[in-house]
Amino acid sequence: MTTDTTGAIERTTPGATPGRAPGGKPATTGRGFEITSHAVLAIWCVIIVAPLLWTLMSSFKTSKEIFASPFSPPKHWGFSNYVEAWSGSGIGRSFVNTVIVVGCALVIVMVLGAMCAYVLSRYRFPGARAIYYLMLAGLTFPIFLAIVPLFFVLQNFGLLNTLPGLTITYVAFALPFTVFFLYPFFGALPDEVSEAADLDGAGEWTKFFRIMLPMAKPGMASVATFNFLGLWNQFLLPVALNTTEDNYVLTQRMASFASQAGYAVNFGALFAGVVITVVPVLVVYVIFQRQLQGSVSQGTMK
Repeated sequence: MTTDTTGAIERTTPGATPGRAPGGKPATTGRGFEITSHAVLAIWCVIIVAPLLWTLMSSFKTSKEIFASPFSPPKHWGFSNYVEAWSGSGIGRSFVNTVIVVGCALVIVMVLGAMCAYVLSRYRFPGARAIYYLMLAGLTFPIFLAIVPLFFVLQNFGLLNTLPGLTITYVAFALPFTVFFLYPFFGALPDEVSEAADLDGAGEWTKFFRIMLPMAKPGMASVATFNFLGLWNQFLLPVALNTTEDNYVLTQRMASFASQAGYAVNFGALFAGVVITVVPVLVVYVIFQRQLQGSVSQGTMK
């Protein structure tokens, strides 16, 4: 007669101690850390999301309802505040101006920044390091110190208080960060791909735009998102260099709207304007969040 004892054999991970994780730490320690981290993230999520939801709810209320009961839902749901904000307060025109300025500046700075980072990271020529360090120096220079020189430069070129002048200023403002961010991405691309393109007879333009640039897609998406956020929310440069009311961008218009009449402001329309300002940022993040995650994972794998 034989006895089957296989069911009584305790299967453990080699080197592991009962009641401990494979790494040697008590299992309760990892569980406690997981619970604590999730609790902190939940609290942080509430801190971030609650003001956004309150702003969205308030955008459907009248000023009287907001002051009478700030946290209660509106009595009537409608888009009258959005119509007032878009047309009556001039936010619609400022929204279009912002899209034009930020869109053009983003395209220009991404093309120029990618080209500059590609050349500096993959080609060796006299002065390459000096140019790169000068780009980095642009990140350390406070923008408010450049306001006065920028004012006179744009004035001499006839671009002061114009959308093209503001666009060029945005490009100059975002270019150093773009080069700094893309430099390691292009430097880490395999040399074998570039050499294979050279053997196939590809020119420099073809190799850059059709081979190397698509390989740096995660980095391009990430820096484009960061630049979009920074330029969309820019306030100091427009206030100093774009004082014509017809050319106001969103940040200027919102500041003017909030301070035009003190407590007589239509706060429902003001909150509607805030929602109009925030929605494009959320849309851009939702669209490019996978690229952002890809760039982070790519950076940790190098």
